[in-house]
Amino acid sequence: MKERNQIEAQLHPSHYHVLHKLPPGDSPYVRAKHVQLVDKDPEGAIVLFRKAINAGDRVDSALKDMAVVMKQQDRAEEAIEAIKSFRDRCSKQAQESLDNVLIDLYKKCGRIEEQIQLLKQKLRMIYQGEAFNGKPTKTARSHGKKFQVTVKQETSRILGNLGWAYMQQENYLAAEVVYRKAQIIDPDANKACNLCHCLIKQARYIEARSVLEEVIQGKLPGSGDPKSRNRVKELLQELESEQLISIASTAIGLNSEDTFLAEGLDQLMSQWTSYRSRRLPIFEEISSFRDQLAC
Repeated sequence: MKERNQIEAQLHPSHYHVLHKLPPGDSPYVRAKHVQLVDKDPEGAIVLFRKAINAGDRVDSALKDMAVVMKQQDRAEEAIEAIKSFRDRCSKQAQESLDNVLIDLYKKCGRIEEQIQLLKQKLRMIYQGEAFNGKPTKTARSHGKKFQVTVKQETSRILGNLGWAYMQQENYLAAEVVYRKAQIIDPDANKACNLCHCLIKQARYIEARSVLEEVIQGKLPGSGDPKSRNRVKELLQELESEQLISIASTAIGLNSEDTFLAEGLDQLMSQWTSYRSRRLPIFEEISSFRDQLAC
């Protein structure tokens, strides 16, 4: 470690910033990033990020970075309040990414209803042409690499997150509708598995197996991923188990009250709701923008 510090001390300042992935210069924000990335002091970094915000130094980045570090320190509720307090100091271009951070924070805190409302808001922005600041694509970053995301991909991603949120509320009918729309736009194995789970919870086993077959046969992107394969095994076991319970209940002639006691209120309610319309109010509101999704 001592030798490494000596070598770094001899580096030209510009090389030092590149080595540690620091922005150039010396300002409150740069010092905060140094404490975060070099000194590995998250609590100290939070203090300095807040100072950078108050000083008006790269407020967009300082607020997002501070919220992310707070989340890592299990201070997600505080991070939510920070975004709400300081986002009016940020540029218009930063609002969309702040919403993405806020959605993750709501998820971590279990504030599902607020997460759903924000996801619906983002969907409305997409359908009204307000997402990506009116551009067809945006540059995203993951694990230090930049890549382009289309409006179509972003719509599917948001629908996937909305489906997950509905699943946490055990509103499997709503989640099913959302996952089906997401699969039409940009299908993948993960959303297919979630859709299968929703159908199992509604006791619609034949449909669930049909959805899962597409993953088993490798027809969807991500079908070969280890996580997808493990999820398929779990869903197959769940599917077989639920079908056996259903067959056994029918064979011994249980009445509706016995079925309620044996299988639980959720499954019985799913049978009642399976005959209702599966079109949610949010999609009634945005149906006039359907043609835009095909772009």
